[in-house]
Parts: sequence; structure tokens; C-alpha cells
Amino acid sequence: MPADKTTGETMPNQVFAATQNEVTLEGSLGSEGAAAASLKAIGPADAEAIAEDRDVAAPTGHEVLDEVRDALSRFVAFPSEEALTAVTLWAAHTHALDAFHNTPRLAMLSPEPGSGKTRVLEILEILCPRPVMTVNTTPAYLFRRISAEGGPPTILFDEIDTVFGPSAKGNEDVRGLINAGYRRGATAGRCVVRNNVITTEDLPAFAALALAGLHDLPDTIMSRAVLIRMKKRAPNERVEPFRPRLHADALRSTRDRLAAWVETVVTALEEAWPDLPDGITDRSADVWEPLIAIADAAGGSWPERARVAAVALVALAQEREPGHGVRLLADIRDIFGTKTAMPTESMLEALLDLDESPWASGPGGKMLDARMMATLLSAFNIKSKSLRTGSRVVRGYERTSFEDPWERYLPSTAPETPEVTITDPEDTGSDAATPATPATGHSETQRTIRIPRPGATRR
Repeated sequence: MPADKTTGETMPNQVFAATQNEVTLEGSLGSEGAAAASLKAIGPADAEAIAEDRDVAAPTGHEVLDEVRDALSRFVAFPSEEALTAVTLWAAHTHALDAFHNTPRLAMLSPEPGSGKTRVLEILEILCPRPVMTVNTTPAYLFRRISAEGGPPTILFDEIDTVFGPSAKGNEDVRGLINAGYRRGATAGRCVVRNNVITTEDLPAFAALALAGLHDLPDTIMSRAVLIRMKKRAPNERVEPFRPRLHADALRSTRDRLAAWVETVVTALEEAWPDLPDGITDRSADVWEPLIAIADAAGGSWPERARVAAVALVALAQEREPGHGVRLLADIRDIFGTKTAMPTESMLEALLDLDESPWASGPGGKMLDARMMATLLSAFNIKSKSLRTGSRVVRGYERTSFEDPWERYLPSTAPETPEVTITDPEDTGSDAATPATPATGHSETQRTIRIPRPGATRR
């Protein structure tokens, strides 16, 4: 084994190689940059040995997540701190996919182009393992990439509006893959012909998936996704131009540090059952459980950040324009008031007279009529009945038929929520809380947000 020129002691070959590499790099990169480059060159196992030999502490989870967060906010103006937190945790969870039963979809949507969606995908392409950047691809391609050797890829699907937008047609196979693939063990069955013999084949569908596009996605996809409503950057929001040739190496170093840390906690993540905030239940719990588990493993301010983000973004997702059926339920509740029953004709007149009523050009661009209303309400098991009004018998609806769907599908008034103050690791110790700053990479001292108290709500 070679000898150390400063001490005369022999060193393992891999340590000697790293030391020689660092000497070459230190002049141009500095001691810290050279160390990072040399550790990257020899792999995680040898890097750990060198770190122990130099008595250098391995990065903690919250330090690595802070680094990922800073890398994202350096090049993208996110619409909120919660959105930045969610994307950071989503990037981390792609390195621990084997530990989770679900992998939430990341949906970055905007009303207009130029909102930073594609830029986020470009950065995630470097930060995530086995990335596949794609646009308007076929189901067969996606299935084959997911089932390829080496582990499931991270699929980054840009311009998803060309697949599910208003002018798109069909694509039910792609929707099925996206829906099924968020849960471990999901497969797609196909018939394959080999040598004139038809055989069946089960193709795995489980893979991390980020989507970017305009407008909205089908409800079945949105319910499985962390929704980020991207916005065009305001004049006072400043970010650096992203140039892969200049910034890719630094992002790869961050990716390697993230992967190395995740590897140390993957067993704990497999056994994790994180406490979820009140109101995060059912499908929302499936979506946020892996991200909150990552945050709890990282420590620092990340457990609180993750829960704030979960509550804020789930509430944002629920603000979507409801479908025609739910909108009709809400409008009928408004026109019913305290009445016990209403004739169909009276209901139609009242619905068309509502301010901002969509019923003058309802589903398919047609005016709402008795048949269309009956069809929409039948999905909720609501049917018209014969009503007596004076000497006449007419068709109409009774209030009792609506009470159960109203309770199930229409939100009630939200209760008051307590305030939670989050202190960042960079806290200066001041007792005064400073205002929240835009998510552009500049950290704030304290942030006070009204959210439901984190509790132990389980599915």
C-alpha cells in the first residue's frame, strides 16, 4: 500500500487515490469543492471510510433537504413556501421508493405557459434517480421503461395537457397507468404473441411520476397528486438562469448526498407511521404519508414544514371548480332554502336565474333541462317524484332526497384553526417573528401559519 507523504504511514489504495485526486482538484475548486468531487468519484462506501478517517461528520437529513430546497429555489420562483417544501420532499422520496407503499404524483399546473413548470422538471431530472423526461409518449413506452432492469424510473411528464387537455382524445391507457402506478404491486396485463403463441404478461406500473401542464387533470389523477398551482414570476421575484452545463455538476453532487442520506434511513422509513395533521385522511393521507415520513426522518424544521405544506396544499386542491354534478347539488341547496319540495319547472327557472349560473350552457354546451338535471342527479341516487300542488300533480324533488348527498359532497363551514409558528434552523434567536419571504431561496426566521394542530389522525 502507498505511504502518506506527510506522515509516512501506509494508506488503503482507495484512500490514497482519493487523496491524490483531491490534491489535483484543490487548486481550482478549493478544499471543500475538491473533497466533494473526490468523494463523489469513489462512491458512497469509500466516501464513508474517508469521512471517518478525517473525522468529518456526515450530513444530517435536514441539512441535505435544505440543500435540495436551496437548489430548487435558486432557479424557480415557487408560488408559496409550502409548494417549495412539497417539491423538495417529493424529490427526496424518489430515492426511497422501495420503502413506501404509495408514491404520490406531483402535478404542477398553470393557466398559462412560462410559469416555471418545465424548469422544475429539468432540475428534478438531475436530482432524482433514473429520470425519464418525456412528452406525449405512448403507454407501451412507459410500461417498458417502468419494467426495465435497474429499478423503476422517475417519470417526468411534460406538456401533460396534450394528453388530457380539452383538445386531447382518449388516452385512457395512460390515465390507467398513472392511476394504478401510484400503489406498489400494481400491474398492467397484456397479451403477447411469441412464435404464434399468445401468452399473458403482467407489467409493473409502480413508479414515481411528476406531471407538468396547463389547466387541470382528470379527477382520478388529481386525487393521487400533490397539486402545485404554478404562477408566472412577478417582476420583484428574482431567480438565477438555469444552465445545465454550468449547474448540473453541483446538482449531481446534491443528488448523491441526498441518495447517501436516504440509504441510511430507508429501514426506518419502511417502518414509519407518521402522525398526520387533522383533516389529512383517506386519499390525501396516502399522498402525504411518504413525504411526511421523509420530513420526520430528516428532523430540524422539516416535520413542521411538511405538515404545514400538507394542510395548505390539500386545502388548495379542494378549491378546484367542482364537477357539474356537485355544482348542481350546491345550487339546488341554495334555491331550496327551507322548502320541503320543489317542482322541476320551478327548480329549472331558479337555477337559470342564479348569478354566474353555468346552466344556460351546461354540460356539452346545452341549456339545462329536466332530462339533463335528472341524469346528473341520478349519479347521487336522487330521483324525481310526483308532487301535488293544489289541484295539479307535477314532477319534482323532495328535500329529503338531497340531505344525504348535501352532507357527503358539499363542504361545511370550516372551524377556526390555531396558529403554529415555525422556526427555521437559521433562527437568529430574536423574539420577534419576521414576515414570510417569497420562495426564492432566501430563508426567513419565523413564520406563523394557521393550520389544524398536527395530530394522530389515521385512515
